[in-house]
Amino acid sequence: MKNNELITQDELQEERLFNSSLGRRSFLQFAGASAAGIALMAAGCKKDRNYGDVSMGATLDFKDDFGVLNYAYALEQLEAAFYVKVASAPPSSFTTAQKAYFQDIQFHEVAHREFFKNALGTAAIGSLEVDFSSIDFTNATSVLGAAMAFEDLGVAAYNGAGVRIKSTDYLVLAGKIVSVEARHAAYIRDIISNGTFADLASLAPLGAVNANGLDGALTPDKVLAIAGKYVKTKINVINL
Repeated sequence: MKNNELITQDELQEERLFNSSLGRRSFLQFAGASAAGIALMAAGCKKDRNYGDVSMGATLDFKDDFGVLNYAYALEQLEAAFYVKVASAPPSSFTTAQKAYFQDIQFHEVAHREFFKNALGTAAIGSLEVDFSSIDFTNATSVLGAAMAFEDLGVAAYNGAGVRIKSTDYLVLAGKIVSVEARHAAYIRDIISNGTFADLASLAPLGAVNANGLDGALTPDKVLAIAGKYVKTKINVINL
């Protein structure tokens, strides 16, 4: 880090956790060799792409799989930023177990984010600026409500994006991640109200079909419209 570079307390906390042995271990166990393989594919096929500068906003180009991967990367940035903030200073009413679980979820989301960032290489969009002003991080109800919203939306986003993925390797990857997001969603829902983890009827607005036991699925435009409340960076969508 450059001496004249200004970073926030949340970024300092994230740097510490990611440099810790647990942070590194969590990422390496999740990513493994597959991340390197996807990164090589991205570098070999898309050397002309460089979306790192988001000063004019971030562009998600859905003409190919890289647009879908960047879409997932954007959502994982949002989730990781949220959980890093919660884990660094959880609400005082959180139990010891809840604090531990939110730490674990934090590592999962940071691992997801870093996986996409490294896999996409120069094809990755830059870091998004988030806006959590509507969340009271000192209040457990506010934090849990936001966590449920993020997790439920994340599951619907991956489910809705699956049809756009052409590569079977990427599709398998998305399936592995969405299953983890669903575990998070189930846990958060049970903290809020025990036994509601399987309440698909309440997820009808996200596309769930309770009668068929199907979880939600939303198209990227609908997901981004909902997530936009928490993102300051303008996200441009083309070829959707």
